[in-house]
Amino acid sequence: MKNVKTLALAATAVAAISGNAFAADRSDLRAGDYSWMQFNAMYAVNELPRDGSTDNGHDYLEMEFGGRAGVVDLYGYVDVFNVTNRDYGDKAAGSGKSKIFMKFAPRFSLDAITGMDLSVGPIQEVYFSTLFNWDDRIGEGVNSTFWGLGADVMVPWLGKTGMNLYAYYDLNGKDWNGYQFSMNWFKPVVNFDNGSFIAFQGYVDYQFGADEVNAYDANGQYVNTTFTSNGGAAYFGLHWHSDNYALGYGLKAYSDVYLLKDEGTFGLETKGFAHYFTATYKF
Repeated sequence: MKNVKTLALAATAVAAISGNAFAADRSDLRAGDYSWMQFNAMYAVNELPRDGSTDNGHDYLEMEFGGRAGVVDLYGYVDVFNVTNRDYGDKAAGSGKSKIFMKFAPRFSLDAITGMDLSVGPIQEVYFSTLFNWDDRIGEGVNSTFWGLGADVMVPWLGKTGMNLYAYYDLNGKDWNGYQFSMNWFKPVVNFDNGSFIAFQGYVDYQFGADEVNAYDANGQYVNTTFTSNGGAAYFGLHWHSDNYALGYGLKAYSDVYLLKDEGTFGLETKGFAHYFTATYKF
């Protein structure tokens, strides 16, 4: 399953805020170029989906990267789970779970490509948005793509917020199945004299319009729902940032995440809360 991130899309907002506003100057497509990379040591407690049979805490190391180059706005990360190679927990050695998960999310500025200023009202810039998720379980793991439109939107109090509306395509099943709305934000809320600050940051991923899948017994009688038509997750975090380091805690709320029906055919819990702890080194 796709592993949910503590900093994930929120880091894109950090980079966007720290970089130059590209839509304001199109005379030089490279004027607003920037790049960034950081390593996150993370620990997740009660991450969903889970079957409840194990201690569901696990450690992982995340390399996060992104930036802007001409028309392309890029975000991505690579996760390596159970770095300490523990033999218990939901990512235990020999459990058959994925060891590596990757996200790659390039967006292409339609403002820059067309040479037009597409900003209107709170919308600052418009994108053709893509998203790719992969893990290391070839043939049976995550292999999904999302395609759609995105925008940088000024939201009251939150400020610049990334929003994307995608159509979802399962590369394993060769099937279009519903849509996803995603948004992410990064709002400094406390500033210190040494230049460090605390930020309220987070994201929402909500899938909808998918095909509901039901399970039936040998007599054709309905048993329960396997996949629902909608579901998602939302992360709310408080993170302390300095120039080179960050520490954070986040609360994650789930509801039929990844469209898996809570305690459905697979017997997994997909509704509830999880906790994430993060220590970051910035390059």
